[in-house]
Amino acid sequence: MRPSGLSIALVLLLGVLAISFGSILVRLALAASGDQSLAFSLVMSAGRMALAALLLAPGWARPLGGHGGIPWAVGAGAFLALHFAFWITSLSYTSVAASTALVTTNPVWVTLFGWLLFREAPSRLTLLGVGIALLGGLLIGLGSAEGGVGANPLLGNLLALLGAVAASFYFLLGREAQRRGLSILEYVRLAYTVAALVLLPLPHLFGGGYGGYPLEVYGYILLMALLPQLLGHTSFNWATRHIPPVLVTLAILFEPVGASLLAFLLLGELPGVRVLLGALVLLLGVGLAVVGGRR
Repeated sequence: MRPSGLSIALVLLLGVLAISFGSILVRLALAASGDQSLAFSLVMSAGRMALAALLLAPGWARPLGGHGGIPWAVGAGAFLALHFAFWITSLSYTSVAASTALVTTNPVWVTLFGWLLFREAPSRLTLLGVGIALLGGLLIGLGSAEGGVGANPLLGNLLALLGAVAASFYFLLGREAQRRGLSILEYVRLAYTVAALVLLPLPHLFGGGYGGYPLEVYGYILLMALLPQLLGHTSFNWATRHIPPVLVTLAILFEPVGASLLAFLLLGELPGVRVLLGALVLLLGVGLAVVGGRR
């Protein structure tokens, strides 16, 4: 039975709010650790996924129901790990603004790959909404620029784009895993575990490790697993089963808006005029895409 539109909207709103805490928690963890290295960024990503997988581990006592969805869930987990690896690495080479703007292009890739792989032709209104929403995301990214452009902007921008492509496959494969018999809990348990197994060795490859940080750092990583991962990503994965993935990825574009509001309330950071303008443009694009998707 398909949930009501209001139920889906409320779940997406909850997911956006949860992932909006992600950047705040990262900022707090960086401040507590005093470590700005790539290895520590990978520690946060791997720790977030590993803790999320461990919190879901008790469910492994029950056998998986939809065996046809297992390969799709494994693939989704691998692409989720790639998303984190590419995107976090991009931040070592390009600006935060450029990386964030490029990684939020996943609605374009979801629309394209959904069209090519699953014959899900978008309406013209949806395509227009995607374009306008991406423009809003770009304005938000440019308005949040923080100084330098990075050591190798071309490489960093490419990595951010690859992160967006990986996230798009993650959503598309996750939707298929659920359609082929896996429940939402079965799917996220398997996908998050695969992502954690892929990410866990990476900090050691970059000269880092998991020990020696202040206790509050591990508390922030635990909160990352609970809020943006378990609550946020799981909400979006559930929604992909009931509405087109492109609409889910468009909803994720609200993350910069929510994160900016939380940064103002919790850290005293007031967004600039360009950020506010970008938020309005993004809202317009999402509205058009939703109307186009319903048609």
